[in-house]
Amino acid sequence: MKEYELKYGCNPNQKPAKIFMHDGSEIPMEILNGRPGYINLLDALNSWQLVKEIKEALGMCAATSFKHVSPTSAAVGNPMSAELKKAFFVDDIEGLDESPIATAYARARGTDRMSSFGDWIALSDKCDVTCAKLISREVSDGIIAPDYDPEALEILKAKKKGAYNIIKIDTDYVPAAQEHKQVYGITFEQGRNNFKIDAQLLNEIVTENKEMTEEAKRDLIIALITLKYTQSNSVCYAKDGQAIGVGAGQQSRIHCTRLAGEKADKWHLRQHPKVLNLPFKDEVRRPDRDNAIDVYLSEDQDEVIGDGFWEALFTEKPEEFPRAEQREYLASLKGVCLASDAFFPFGDNIERAAKSGVSFIAQPGGSVRDDNVIEACNKHNMTMAFTGMRLFHH
Repeated sequence: MKEYELKYGCNPNQKPAKIFMHDGSEIPMEILNGRPGYINLLDALNSWQLVKEIKEALGMCAATSFKHVSPTSAAVGNPMSAELKKAFFVDDIEGLDESPIATAYARARGTDRMSSFGDWIALSDKCDVTCAKLISREVSDGIIAPDYDPEALEILKAKKKGAYNIIKIDTDYVPAAQEHKQVYGITFEQGRNNFKIDAQLLNEIVTENKEMTEEAKRDLIIALITLKYTQSNSVCYAKDGQAIGVGAGQQSRIHCTRLAGEKADKWHLRQHPKVLNLPFKDEVRRPDRDNAIDVYLSEDQDEVIGDGFWEALFTEKPEEFPRAEQREYLASLKGVCLASDAFFPFGDNIERAAKSGVSFIAQPGGSVRDDNVIEACNKHNMTMAFTGMRLFHH
């Protein structure tokens, strides 16, 4: 396939639209099912690069859930606890423990389920039957992977009444060193961002605390690679082999840190017994459960557990989960990792990170207020590494 005509571009009025290779060569992917659109393909190609790089850096299979050209999460196939499976609505998936690629996607999808509604999926490894069954029951636009088990492919083809987008990527493809794009008729050219992210990037530790566990290195690498394909400004919280809170496209870094921190907090709070034991009625769908949990963890929880509201969702009135109790629970957490695509300009980012249990940080450094940021880390006994490399993505 040397050219693929699209229904339209970013919006229905943007016609004609197509993808092709400027050198006239074959497009390095095969559309096995469906008719992906312009934004679908942007998500597919960005997400594939993300999981490919995590696999190369850590030697573990990886998955990501993408929406609007940024990841909601990325994860490796680290085994899941019973609590995490229940929190992510995958405790009923048979064979999950035996399928690292399905586990990776279960983690990625479960992190921020509201944002992942209608996602694009990327897998670093072949999609097996367990992973396909998991995907089959979620609302999703499409998937890109290097290969598919025959039975898995048939399961996926049945989604969306046969219109589910399925792409097979050529893993041997290497893009040109220079890349181009046009804005307002003007062509931009730059070298591809081939910067390699690995554990050596974390060697320059600038805080009093020099401890850096192997788990922290793994999680910081996942966070940094996730940021490499997230719309800037961006920060990423990570824990247990996955991104647990991604803040993308914010003009202010502290707003980005707060946004991602709120998502990370909800990742933890979803595993709290009060949330795990919410008495949902059997007929309440997963997206409606996601919305209800989101409100339950907010200041507006009366809108789901107040009289006249809870009856539609639950078999009995749930127990209140006051904000003060939530904050107390979050204050007990440690070991969370935080990465930033550019330097932290003020210590307020560190203060916010501390509220979400952050113990390890990776950021480029280079701010005129680095001393202030380091001082804030020392105050909270955090370990911070300067990577020396900005990871802006636009």
